[in-house]
Amino acid sequence: MSGKKGMRHYTQATKLEAIRLYIEEGKRQADIAKQLGIQDATRVKIWLRKYRQEGEKAFDRKARTGLIGRPPKKENQAAYIARLEMENALLKKFHAELRKMELAQRNIGSSNDTEEPTQ
Repeated sequence: MSGKKGMRHYTQATKLEAIRLYIEEGKRQADIAKQLGIQDATRVKIWLRKYRQEGEKAFDRKARTGLIGRPPKKENQAAYIARLEMENALLKKFHAELRKMELAQRNIGSSNDTEEPTQ
């Protein structure tokens, strides 16, 4: 988890419950924070603003960003080029093998003099 030392992270269910208590039951933000064990009542205000802007998906990190956890590291240019060169070499080998198999299946290079002519 990221953030400053002592920083609390709240579940999506807690955030949605805080919003429900505010909208449906008309409770004050301070009362909601006390009831749900939220350290700072202004946190509820921030959640309400996000909820009004984006709805429930504001609290679903996966839906918002498409990612969960730490973003993947960027590959440096030298490693990128080395990976592409390796892929290119593998594809060339694979292509050469396919070409050999194709020629063998077509039986190219062998003579057809042994067969009887058809009428």
